[in-house]
Amino acid sequence: MWEELRPLGRDSSSGGYRRFAWTGADTDCRAWFRAQAEARGLAYELDRNGNQWAWLGATTYRDVAPGEAVVTGSHLDSVPDGGAFDGPLGVVSSFAALDELRGRGTEFTKPLAIVNFGDEEGARFGLACVGSRLSAGALTTEAAHRLRDGDGVTLPQAMERAGHDPEAIGPDPERLAAIGAFVELHVEQGRALDLSGDPVGIASAIWPHGRWRFDFRGEANHAGTTRLEDRRDPMLSYAATVLAAREQARLAGALATFGKISVEPNGVNAIPSLVRGWLDARAAGQDTLDTVITGIERAAAERAAHDGVDLDVVRESFTPVVEFQHALRDELGALLGKQGERPVPVLGTGAGHDAGILSATVPTAMLFVRNPTGVSHSPAETAAEDDCVAGVTALADVLEGLACR
Repeated sequence: MWEELRPLGRDSSSGGYRRFAWTGADTDCRAWFRAQAEARGLAYELDRNGNQWAWLGATTYRDVAPGEAVVTGSHLDSVPDGGAFDGPLGVVSSFAALDELRGRGTEFTKPLAIVNFGDEEGARFGLACVGSRLSAGALTTEAAHRLRDGDGVTLPQAMERAGHDPEAIGPDPERLAAIGAFVELHVEQGRALDLSGDPVGIASAIWPHGRWRFDFRGEANHAGTTRLEDRRDPMLSYAATVLAAREQARLAGALATFGKISVEPNGVNAIPSLVRGWLDARAAGQDTLDTVITGIERAAAERAAHDGVDLDVVRESFTPVVEFQHALRDELGALLGKQGERPVPVLGTGAGHDAGILSATVPTAMLFVRNPTGVSHSPAETAAEDDCVAGVTALADVLEGLACR
C-alpha cells in the first residue's frame, strides 16, 4: 500500500507532496482509497462533504444504530511540499490493521469504517479540516462557499470541477451520531516519543490554536527614487511584526509562526503597497494564547503607526483546546497496557487534527507513532518501519477491543 501511494502528488524537484484539495493529485489519492476499500470487499461511500468511507458490517451510516460504529482513519492531502507520513500513515495503518485483524480470525460485533477526511491541511483554501468541520457543523455552508484559493477559485468551483456537487455540502449530524468511537493514528509531530523511547503514544489533548491574517497597507512607489524618509513601506511593519511574534511566543512558552506571505505589487524595484502575512499561533492554554496574540497585535499596530501604514487583523480560523474523552483515552491505555510493562505514554500536541474537530460531538482518541527527528510538514518527515508496524499492531489491538467484543 505504501509503495502504491508514495508517488501520488509527489513533486520531483522538492521531494515533497502537493496533494491539495480537489486537484488532480487529490483525485489520484481518492482513487487509491476507493481501490483499497473495494479490494477488501468493503462498502465504499462518498459523503456530502467529499469525505470517503469504507464500511465493514454496513453499506452506509444509515445501516448503523446510533453510537454503534467504530471508525478509524485520517487524511491523504498535504501541506505544500509536505512529508509522506502526515495523514497517509493513519489511512494506510487503518487498512493494515483491518488486514491484521482478519489474519487473526477476529469476528466483528460492531460495524467498522475507515475514513479519509477531505482537505484536512487547508493548503489550498486556507482553512484546516474543511471536510470534518463541514460534517460537524463547525463550518457553515455559506462560509465554505466563500472560501477561495490563491487563484481566486472558490471551493464550490473546485468541487464541481472535480465532479462533486457543492450544493450538497453541510452538517451531517445523523452520520456522526452513528459513531461510537473515532480513533485516529498519526505520526507524532514532535520528539516526545523519541525522547521517551516509546514507539507508540496516546494523545491527551490538542492545544488551542488559530490562524490570523495581518494586512499591512502602505504606498507603492519607486524603490530607486523614493527617499527612505518619504516611504510608507508595509514590509518594514511586517518584518517587525514577525520578530515581535517570535519574542511574544518565547516569553510565553508558546508557538507563533508567520509562514505565508503575499506582497503587492511584488516587484523587485517597487516599494510594496500591501503586505499580507498569515500567523499561526498555538499554546498549551487559552489564556496564554490570548496573551501572545494581544502582544503581537499591539506590536504590529505600534510599528504600523510609526511607518505610516494601515493595519487590519482578521482571525480566519480558531480551534479551542481539545481534551480527548478521558473514558475512551483510558480504554485505549488499558487495551494497550500489558502487565509487567510500563504504560503507554500519554502526551499533548500542538497540531490540529480531524479528531479534534469531531471531539465536540463524537468520542475521539488518537494514537501517535514515533518520529525520530520530530520533523513534520517537510519532505524530511519520517518514521521507522518497525515503529509503523508497532502502530498498526496497536491500532489493531484497539479496534479489536472496541469493535470485536
